[in-house]
Amino acid sequence: MKNILFVCLGNICRSPAAEGIFLQLLAVKNLTKHYYVDSAGIVNNHVGELPDKRTRESTKKRGIDLISHSRQIKIEDLEKFDYILCMDQSNIFNVYKLDPQNLYKDKIKLLTDFRINLNHTEVPDPYWGNESDFDLVTEILFDSCNGLLNMLEKK
Repeated sequence: MKNILFVCLGNICRSPAAEGIFLQLLAVKNLTKHYYVDSAGIVNNHVGELPDKRTRESTKKRGIDLISHSRQIKIEDLEKFDYILCMDQSNIFNVYKLDPQNLYKDKIKLLTDFRINLNHTEVPDPYWGNESDFDLVTEILFDSCNGLLNMLEKK
């Protein structure tokens, strides 16, 4: 079983959307039983909350209902998960702070490192944006999650 963790700042926009999108891709390919998927945030401002309504509306357009609740990343996550996929460089920097001895550095990557068609090198934070910003994030996440799954299934 492969353990995948998606990470963003507050775990209410980008990372829960990535989690939901990746779970849908797994379900379509009948691979769900081979993966454990979760998401977390750097900060604890939204712990226990559902994803942002605008995020849920954007993924709903693609047939995905987001039901996870926000949580903060923990040091134990670094050992538990095989891949820790961050949305931007700031997220990576903050996850690295949890690993001062660089024991888990090889697990921590940008999700967009796996993008297929889009040129975005990070997933922008849509929190202060509008509907089109959330839809762009959903597109970037679909592209990057597809690339991630393709890479994982080739291994």
